[in-house]
Amino acid sequence: MGIISWIIFGLVAGAIAKFIMPGRLDSGIILTSLLGIVGAVIGGFIGTMLGFGRVDGFNLPSFVIAVIGALIFLFVYGKLKSR
Repeated sequence: MGIISWIIFGLVAGAIAKFIMPGRLDSGIILTSLLGIVGAVIGGFIGTMLGFGRVDGFNLPSFVIAVIGALIFLFVYGKLKSR
């Protein structure tokens, strides 16, 4: 999957992860987008390493892994920011 696809995929995953995430995370659309992109990439990497399958296109398993990665990344960011 190309870099543009990952950016779009991460934008959508980050928006959904922020919607799902409980509590208030004060971040703008740009920061949320960046966190979503990084979370999607990290989620894809970890999912591939754990054997959940390859993240290689716009499909449901890849999307679920990207959203879970973005959720984890947003959670960690929220904990670090609250310190």
